[in-house]
Amino acid sequence: MKRKKKKIVICTIMATALTLYFLLVNFLVSAALVPSFMQKLEVFDRITENSYAQQVQTADIITNRKAELNETEEWLRDVQSQAKCQKISVRTQDGYTLIAEEFLPDGESHNWVLLLHGYTGWKEEMYPFAFWYHEQGCHVIVPDLRCQGESEGDYIGMGWTDHYDCMLWIDYILAQDPNARIVLHGQSMGAATALMMTGEEGLAENVCAVISDCAYTDAYSMFGEKAEEWFHLPAFPLVDTACLILRLRGGYDLKDASAINAVKESTTPTLFIHGDEDAMISVQMTLDLYEAAACEKELLIVEGAGHAQAQEKDPETYYDTIRSFLERNLTDF
Repeated sequence: MKRKKKKIVICTIMATALTLYFLLVNFLVSAALVPSFMQKLEVFDRITENSYAQQVQTADIITNRKAELNETEEWLRDVQSQAKCQKISVRTQDGYTLIAEEFLPDGESHNWVLLLHGYTGWKEEMYPFAFWYHEQGCHVIVPDLRCQGESEGDYIGMGWTDHYDCMLWIDYILAQDPNARIVLHGQSMGAATALMMTGEEGLAENVCAVISDCAYTDAYSMFGEKAEEWFHLPAFPLVDTACLILRLRGGYDLKDASAINAVKESTTPTLFIHGDEDAMISVQMTLDLYEAAACEKELLIVEGAGHAQAQEKDPETYYDTIRSFLERNLTDF
């Protein structure tokens, strides 16, 4: 009898521990991927603070950032006053409305750019790039990715659901201009999204080039690193359990969100960019992506740049490299 009671107690303790563990992982999935829940916990604010703390804050970066923002604000006022921008939307198959800002060029052009922001970001962060591309005579579309900014959604897609969503923006572009020559330019999660798009067999041939700025190889590895950094918890078995819960709740698996698997199938010319002092996404991830990519490719490592700071650390090299790359891969760029 005592042995039976002891077994019951042990089983009860194990069941309770397992339940608490799944509740914890479920909580962490919401805290990392559900914006409405993240806002209640003020996670966005903490991520922003941590991200800023990890950035390189040298005098040249600070000066270049201020100049970039001032020029972008002036340009934005100008295009708004001339009605050269408009808000557009698409509807996903699972019923969410996605919002983007479209910037119209001054003259005729078949060159289009789709700019993709990073994790917990919003379209306005990409406006400095929109300014540069617009100055080159391009049509520019800058969306808020799923459940970020003005776009609807449930779970941040880590590039996986986003790369399907962004196919809708490609459809939008081709409906306006069947002869469009399209560039995908993303930062961080947006870069991983662009790379995942290039792994799709159905990607339109109109997509001529990708600019991948500080992408990660795959979401599974990223979450493994961040579980230890943010929550001080071991990656295994935490991330694998999160994958299971996310598949049940959000319909996708972190292992699905693999840019490195996608680039192995890519035929889209790709420029890989990363800062060598990136404390959020290791520069090694871009080196691994570059090595794995089957497409025509080029690599730019910017010394002294932190996460998504390459254009602020050395704007001349950054944009000159992009211009040269696109001149080789787009007609009339």
